[in-house]
Amino acid sequence: MTATPIALKSRSTSAFDVERIRADFPILKLKVNGKPLVYLDNAASSQMPQPVIDRLVRYRTTQHANINRAVHYLSETATREYEEARRKLQQFINAREEREVIFTSGTTDAINLVMHGYGRKFIGAGDEIVLTTLEHHSNIVPWQMLAEEKGAKIRVVPINDAGELLIDDYEKLFNERTRFVGVMHVSNALGTINPVKHMIAFAHARGVPVLVDGAQAAPHMRLDVQDLDCDFYAFSGHKLCGPTGIGILYGKAALLESMQPFKGGGDMILSVTFEKTTYNTIPHKFEAGTPPIAAAIGLGAAVDYLSAIGMERIAAHELDLLGHATEQVNRMPGVRIIGTAEKKAAVLSFAIDGVHPHDVGTLLNQDGVAIRTGHHCAQPVMQRFRVPATSRASFAFYNTMAEVDTLIAGIRNVQKVFT
Repeated sequence: MTATPIALKSRSTSAFDVERIRADFPILKLKVNGKPLVYLDNAASSQMPQPVIDRLVRYRTTQHANINRAVHYLSETATREYEEARRKLQQFINAREEREVIFTSGTTDAINLVMHGYGRKFIGAGDEIVLTTLEHHSNIVPWQMLAEEKGAKIRVVPINDAGELLIDDYEKLFNERTRFVGVMHVSNALGTINPVKHMIAFAHARGVPVLVDGAQAAPHMRLDVQDLDCDFYAFSGHKLCGPTGIGILYGKAALLESMQPFKGGGDMILSVTFEKTTYNTIPHKFEAGTPPIAAAIGLGAAVDYLSAIGMERIAAHELDLLGHATEQVNRMPGVRIIGTAEKKAAVLSFAIDGVHPHDVGTLLNQDGVAIRTGHHCAQPVMQRFRVPATSRASFAFYNTMAEVDTLIAGIRNVQKVFT
């Protein structure tokens, strides 16, 4: 079963004990400027629960060693735990095989891996790459670098005033020179859930592979890469309660095997002479050098934690939070929501008349409310809506309705200060 977009009108029906969940997150007890922390910057990085922290400590204190090749106890233990984390990620996204899961430093690293390993080998002069207006810079800049190097061309799918992709226009972009599609699953700037399964099927009918940037989808919905039938899928650990410096690239085995390595070094080889190097099998071919062992194990613990709660229940609770925040902001004169797609994940971007987003963020911080302000590494989106930046509140399953109300009260206070 693939990730199912949920309309804002939906409401969860099963009990969700958010207070019990919040007890797992030590940082949520923090006070900022004497006020309880209201952390609404989850799209940038989520917080880490105690079970993940404990798992990292256990690795550091009882299991730490470099992996592979050595026969001593600690190395064998670390190797086993590292590969077990890979199996957990395989199950989390329902990949067909463990070897289709490549550990990277994050989404950006994963996209660059595909650009170098696949793009530089298979995309040439005159070929076309289809991207969308919604993309994060990390799914734009690498392809621009490739296009400049190879003489390829980037085609861009536009969006409507709600922040939804114009799918008819997407389909019209395809021609005999189309070689690749890159699309984000969920917009980090607007929260729009894109119809990636349809987009993938349309591209595949024309022999075109698709990379999905899942950085904002993986924390909020159940994933099934086999059902999506994507060729590549990338996300970061720190956005779904794991450590920083870790993420994954999923790739179909046949495609990964056809790709050239992105980095050269230890463990990505079978043999080396000064005349010739023979590369290792996947996934090791793409994991040169000492990997982020502790971070990978921590990410495995994070997906265990999320899976135990249930991704469907997480999605339903977060949608309730987003729905409540949306209803409240829509009642506020002088505040405009940027991005009003019918199907959204837990992101609320807004602009207050006459107030720069940085001032909004500064004043909210005085009340202990943490939001993100700026262009969110999505400047084409800002240009489309003719704003320099937005204020962005992004929700997680450990947030509460009371915290949404604190945000709304903070926005009203910002308006009072500037009137």
